[in-house]
Amino acid sequence: MSSLHPFIARLGIEFPIIQAPMAGVSTPQLAAAVSNAGGLGSLGIGASTAEQARKMIDETRGLTREPFNVNVFCHVRAERDVARETAWLTYLAPLFAEAGIEPPAALDEIYKTFLDDDATFDLLIEQQPAVVSFHFGLPSAERIRALRAAGITTLASATSLREAELIEQAGVDAIVAQGIEAGGHRGVFDPNAIDEQLSTAVLVRLLVQRTKLPVIAAGGIMDGQGIKAALDLGAAAAQLGTAFVLCPESAANASYRANLKSARAATTRLTSVLSGRPARGMVNRLISFGESAGSPARAAYPVAYDAAKQLNAAAAKLGNHEFAAHWAGQGAPLARELTAAQLVETLARELQG
Repeated sequence: MSSLHPFIARLGIEFPIIQAPMAGVSTPQLAAAVSNAGGLGSLGIGASTAEQARKMIDETRGLTREPFNVNVFCHVRAERDVARETAWLTYLAPLFAEAGIEPPAALDEIYKTFLDDDATFDLLIEQQPAVVSFHFGLPSAERIRALRAAGITTLASATSLREAELIEQAGVDAIVAQGIEAGGHRGVFDPNAIDEQLSTAVLVRLLVQRTKLPVIAAGGIMDGQGIKAALDLGAAAAQLGTAFVLCPESAANASYRANLKSARAATTRLTSVLSGRPARGMVNRLISFGESAGSPARAAYPVAYDAAKQLNAAAAKLGNHEFAAHWAGQGAPLARELTAAQLVETLARELQG
């Protein structure tokens, strides 16, 4: 393409198309296929140990020589509150009974934050993936400088102008503008702050006008026409997540795929019920139950996620998938069942058409 933004040309990719990291859904096979097709594939390692992350990076490198992105979670550690966690488990007790198990006696903080994860930081410096991206906040200035000094391009998610300004001040290379339409976890730095819930279009225009960094549009983009609209708004590229879930290379299971291909895809909700942080997914019984009138405060992220994952694991053994996190954006009904290579090719053709 002749009109590639200089930032995308610098990344060494053919098309302004980035596959969202989607921890738990993205795989080395998906990331490599997207990168081999001319986009930027991504791995989400926020839910992985350093050892698991190393294996994923190694496997991806075995499948592609093209650049790919590795995404980490930069959330503030959970403020543990035993009374709040106990109240949440007590409230969920009927659902655990339905799944055939007792609620756990206690919950764990199941994901480490990159903010103090030395092993993962050392791994990234050693492995030097082409791109490292941050979600939920930013690591220290020292870590950002070290990653960039290692030749790594850095990206960070912003849901507001204020977050974008912090990203720019921190010396990150580009901003992922995550609109309210996006599936999965909202990248707000402070989940207790007021969220204006800006659309992708409004956020992109705001950041293009008010910051100097390249802006990557994310949220509700499902086809080449959507990518073109984002580029017309001034974005350097578009990041798509839900569009890639039905690819055979993704880790989405059969029930997730069936829901995404059904009428349920038309009803998504931004909720903190599943994980303790706002995230958009297809509505299920756990979300409806957790948001019912009189429900107590959820446990903090990622502690609440421990409860949801244990509940879903038990229920799934009984064939019940009503408690699973089936993340999807508002464009979910537009999802197509294509291989990753076919999807990138289709998106590029639509974009040029």
